[in-house]
Amino acid sequence: MFSLLKNHINSRVLLTEEEFNICTKFFISKKLKKHQFLLNEGDVCKYIGFVNTGCLREYKIDNKGVEHILQFAIEDWWVSDLNSFLTGLPASYNIDALQDSDVLLLEKSAREELLKNCPKMERFFRLLIEANHVASQRRIADSLSASAEERYLKFIKTYPKLFEQVPQNQIASYLGITPQSLSRIRKELTQK
Repeated sequence: MFSLLKNHINSRVLLTEEEFNICTKFFISKKLKKHQFLLNEGDVCKYIGFVNTGCLREYKIDNKGVEHILQFAIEDWWVSDLNSFLTGLPASYNIDALQDSDVLLLEKSAREELLKNCPKMERFFRLLIEANHVASQRRIADSLSASAEERYLKFIKTYPKLFEQVPQNQIASYLGITPQSLSRIRKELTQK
């Protein structure tokens, strides 16, 4: 249950076996069925989640009823409404499972205890948040300056298996384009 998390953490900070065993005590294992919510917009986000298996999405529905996907969280990725988690303010996003998924959850108070009991995890989470910030900045820059085709090609590179598993309308939502535009892009790319 914790082997993927162990490898994930050790790719950033090296923990002893004892330190890792301490870490595991703070995580809660949760199974989500397809379409089950981990977080509803407006609720306070109580967890950050590490995806052991499956796939989740973080998204918002605007006042016109249009869905905007902020991220997909696949195996070995983290997911949370970090602003809500850190501030205690209502969540801006929904998080639900696109597939049956196993997630390891870390509550805010448990995270604070974990950081006290295993100081190396302070560095781990700092590195994780820095990487998240860089990825967010790249995503914003791409949405402002990259063509839809360039964003799609980057999506395929980032999520090589996912583009065949997720419905086209959700990929389009993530890319900020219509499903029809995505169809056209895919067709043009196959003709090249």
